[in-house]
Amino acid sequence: MRSSSPRMASKLFCILLCFPALFHASLSATEDVNFQSVPDLQKSMYKVVDGFPCVRLLNLSGEIGCSIFIVSLDPDREKVVAPIVRYKNADKLAQLSAILVSLHEFDSFFLRVSNDVDFAKYVGGVLVESGTDVQNELKGVSMDEKFPQAEFSPYKNISYQWNPIGSGIMWNNYDFPVFLLSDSSTSTLKEAAIKNEGNKKAYTTDVAEFDLVMQTTKSGTRDSESCLKEGTCLPLGGYSVWSALPPVNTSSSESSKHIILAVASMDSASFFRDKSLGADSPISGLISLLVAVDALSRVVDDLGKQLVFVIFTGEAWGFLGSRRFLLELDQNSDAVNGLNSSLIDMILEVGSVGKGFSQGTKSFFAHTTQVSAATNETLNALKLAQHSLQSSGIDISKASASNPGIPPSSLMAFLRKNSQTSGVVLEDFDSAFTNQFFHSHLDDLSNINSSSIVAAASIVARTLYILASNKKDLTATSLTLSAINVNASLVEELMGCLLSCEPGLSCELVNHYISPTNTCPSHYVGVVEGEPSSTPYPGYISDVSRFLWNFLAEKTSIPSESASSGCPKNCSGANHLCVRSEIDGKGVCVVSTTRYVPAYSTRLKFESESWELLPPNSSDPMGLVDPVWTESNWRTIGLQVYTVQHAFYDTIVLLAGVSLTILAYLAILLIRSIINKALKQD
Repeated sequence: MRSSSPRMASKLFCILLCFPALFHASLSATEDVNFQSVPDLQKSMYKVVDGFPCVRLLNLSGEIGCSIFIVSLDPDREKVVAPIVRYKNADKLAQLSAILVSLHEFDSFFLRVSNDVDFAKYVGGVLVESGTDVQNELKGVSMDEKFPQAEFSPYKNISYQWNPIGSGIMWNNYDFPVFLLSDSSTSTLKEAAIKNEGNKKAYTTDVAEFDLVMQTTKSGTRDSESCLKEGTCLPLGGYSVWSALPPVNTSSSESSKHIILAVASMDSASFFRDKSLGADSPISGLISLLVAVDALSRVVDDLGKQLVFVIFTGEAWGFLGSRRFLLELDQNSDAVNGLNSSLIDMILEVGSVGKGFSQGTKSFFAHTTQVSAATNETLNALKLAQHSLQSSGIDISKASASNPGIPPSSLMAFLRKNSQTSGVVLEDFDSAFTNQFFHSHLDDLSNINSSSIVAAASIVARTLYILASNKKDLTATSLTLSAINVNASLVEELMGCLLSCEPGLSCELVNHYISPTNTCPSHYVGVVEGEPSSTPYPGYISDVSRFLWNFLAEKTSIPSESASSGCPKNCSGANHLCVRSEIDGKGVCVVSTTRYVPAYSTRLKFESESWELLPPNSSDPMGLVDPVWTESNWRTIGLQVYTVQHAFYDTIVLLAGVSLTILAYLAILLIRSIINKALKQD
């Protein structure tokens, strides 16, 4: 009796002390995990989610895009943490939530956010599903306006609908984060949402943690003028590229030839910054022009007119590239040395040409400016090029006379500058976009047809030759045309390099010229870093611009005795350029007229290491309506998912712990009393 009492007391003491730990473990442990380190523990607790963020952009009148709305100066409270719920099950929200939205629901969700304030105040963040299966089921999604950039139109009918399915969502302001999920992350978030639906009475919830603090939101600089002044943003822009075939002799005092200008764009737009592929609009046109340059470089002779190729960037954001190019021409800057705007006879722009294939025929439409001898000559050249390719099943038609004018294109900037400009835009549509994913992240590789791009490249190459050759002998011209054949495999290669992550910018063609900083391409314009220059620091130039500069410089080059390997040491002559220098640090010297042209708002000036907003100039009609787009700086962008325990159960654990601690203390007193009595009896 005396010996068993202390033993029983010891067992009771152990049970009371161990019970809180066992109780908490029963609430939180669901499986046996072998943790070898703290990172292992963190990895099991937090799932980092791959996604593409919607970021904050600004103009002179306000903001668009997404950001966490800052309500506290505490850095630890600048993240949004909210339980994950599917939109179809979120008819009424009672707490801040992370809404999982399918592509089918995308438009209706953002429409509701705009119209239902009671619903919108509980939206903590948005997670947009991706997936090729869903994409194939959609009839169309376009976040742009029905008349994109109508304010820059050279004609008055700006209510016309070039993009009938456009929702305009990308031009709105949202004070919550929005992420487009990757395919794998979509599955993870769906599982989390379904788990939450099944665990309504459970003690845990899966939550999403958003980290998307834009510096302009945090500092309260809510427009381009104030954020540029405070240094919380940078202007949208980059570097356009132009090249002449054959090279222009800038040192000659002879009068220059008249110019045929061939134009394409390299940038697109999307609700999600880094998912702006723009396969049909405008990259199909870019690829067509590049392949046409390649074909012409092998047959070009002493042309009567000068061929000049220009690839603009920033066109999706107020025609930044073309407007700046025209300003540089007015100022006779180094960036356009060798060009004279008064000598431009004709502009041929290659627009969206990736969807021209239908029922065995490649159909394209020529949208023209006002009737002139130059536009008629171009239409005739297009028809002659078509006839020379009769076996290829290509059809060129003049766009409908009922159209109000040319569609949204770089040519608009030229027309606003000079209404007498002669130009033609080649497109795969007549009166409305055939691209049902215009300025959407869904305008990807699956949205275009390579045979359509090959056909457009063939037409462009032969048309440019006809216009530039200026020959009256059609028989001789026809013989030369038959020798202008585009490389179909180059089209496929460029599509893989510029519109896919595999191989993406790590493809052999791109790596032949540059060392890219990224593998997955994105054709978002980006921001201007440092001082704009015709000879910019390579680190400030996008991968695509650097690739295009090298590609065009090599394709439009001519042999020279002074051109040799091992530049730049041996590459200092007029029009001598060093291409492929990123590959081995040496490169190859060629003779070519290829240059970078800065692309940014004509209302901005870089001075004393900062950006200054210039007053509007009445002589610049497009500058009067220039929004002056900028992008907010940011600290970090992140998205992760983890499981949290409800506060109710935390309270239970706390109360249980306190209660058991008190009981343990009382038990200790009781046990001590029992032990003391037992020892006295001994």
